[in-house]
Amino acid sequence: MDEEYDIIVLGTGLKECILGGLLSVDGLKVLHMDRNDYYGGESTSLNLIQLWKKFRGDDKPLPHLGSSKDYNIDMNPKFIVANGMLVRVLIHTDVTKYLYFKAVDGSFVFNKAKFFIYVQDYNESDPKTHEGMDLTRVTTKDLIAKIGLDDNTVDFIGHALALHRDDRYLSEPSLDTVKRMKLYAESLARFQGGSPYIYPLYGLGELPHAFARLSDVYGGTYMVNKPECKVQFDA
Repeated sequence: MDEEYDIIVLGTGLKECILGGLLSVDGLKVLHMDRNDYYGGESTSLNLIQLWKKFRGDDKPLPHLGSSKDYNIDMNPKFIVANGMLVRVLIHTDVTKYLYFKAVDGSFVFNKAKFFIYVQDYNESDPKTHEGMDLTRVTTKDLIAKIGLDDNTVDFIGHALALHRDDRYLSEPSLDTVKRMKLYAESLARFQGGSPYIYPLYGLGELPHAFARLSDVYGGTYMVNKPECKVQFDA
């Protein structure tokens, strides 16, 4: 291997792999190392042997459990976090009536199909779909007030679905948020009641692994199973 690199990334979690992939695409020489013998860090998906090793040490998986390759166990839960609560998505096939989200603890979070109907029907070039509102002027906060969404729902829509990083969007024109939500609503309709969330076939660990492969394509160097992986500075 080479001895000089522009960037050395320690750990192959999702953010580390995204960073390594982007830097490699940008032309930098990247060395990516991990003390584990698998990719993904806390975001990994383990096969049966890896899972057994992580939690049972040198014990071997029980034979009746079958092939190790048949297992892809996510180390991260498959839930959305909204307003400090874990939320699962429950979607009835009749989206116009029964679209709702429910907290894991059973508390009600969201049951506002009206908002999704408005977003899905909204056409920027057709005033009939605007319900008298100019979304280039009406703030997201005012739009929310008109539709009547509670704080939990606003937090969920703004951050978990529209993917806004902070709450500045509330005081900005609502057109951007509606456009973001429209993409979600269209994907929801396309799945006809099934989940619109994309899930990797071999577990969530495929997400960091995909960026690792991207780095590799652009010349990145990967070294896993390096338990002594550390940074040492000259005295």
